[in-house]
Amino acid sequence: MPLDGVRALVFDVFGTVVDWRSGVAREAEPFLKRHGAVTATPTAFADAWRRRYSPAMEEVRSGRRPFTRLDVLHRENLEAVLPEFGIDPASVPASELDELNLAWHRLEPWPDAVAGLTRLKARYIVAPLSNGNIVLMLNMAKRSRIPWDAILGAEVVQAYKPMPEAYLRTADVLAMKPDEICLVAAHNGDLAAARACGLRTAFVPRPTEHGLAQTTDLHPDQAWDLVASDFIELAERLQL
Repeated sequence: MPLDGVRALVFDVFGTVVDWRSGVAREAEPFLKRHGAVTATPTAFADAWRRRYSPAMEEVRSGRRPFTRLDVLHRENLEAVLPEFGIDPASVPASELDELNLAWHRLEPWPDAVAGLTRLKARYIVAPLSNGNIVLMLNMAKRSRIPWDAILGAEVVQAYKPMPEAYLRTADVLAMKPDEICLVAAHNGDLAAARACGLRTAFVPRPTEHGLAQTTDLHPDQAWDLVASDFIELAERLQL
C-alpha cells in the first residue's frame, strides 16, 4: 500500500475538492449586471477577488494582524475589488455584499469529489485542512453532502497554510504523528509545506481550477507519495 501507516486523509478544499472559480463567477454574474458592470466577465471578477486571498492571509501569517477568519477577509476583499469593476462599494447595501460573500459557502464539488471521499472514508478519517473557516466548511458540506468526519483547518488551529503550525497543530488535534496523516491537494506548494512538516502527500491535479488556460499545478513537482487523476482513482489506488 502506498500510504502504509496513514490513518487520516486531510484535504485542501478550494480548488482540490470544490471548483471555486465557476461557483464565484456564477453568483457574481447577476450581481454585476444589477450594478451596471454589464461588460465585466464573471470569471474575471472571480479571479480578481481570489487574487486578494493570499495577500490578506499574509497579513495574519506575518503577525501584522491577529488571526482573522476567512469570511471576514473575503468580505473585506470584496469591497476592495469592486472599484476595479466600476462599482462603488458604498453604493451597495451591506446585506447584498454579505449575501455575495456567501458565494464561497456555496461552491460545487468537482464531479468525482463526493463519491471519492465516500469511498476513502471507509478506511480513513477524512477532513478538510483548509484555510476556510468552520462555518464556511460546514455550510459547503451540508449543501453538497461532502462526507467529512470532522471540520479541521485554519480556524481550528489559528494558523493559515502554508505556515508549519497549520499542519503540525492539525496532527496534534487528531492525536496523531504527522506521518500518520496524508494531505491531498491539487497544489504543489501546499504539499511541499506539508511534507516539510512530516505529513505524507497525495497530488490530485485540477487542470481547470483557473480556467482552460491554466499553466500552474498541471503536473507533480516532486515525487509525492501518491499521484492520482481524481478522487475515484485515489480510492482505487488505495484499494477502496
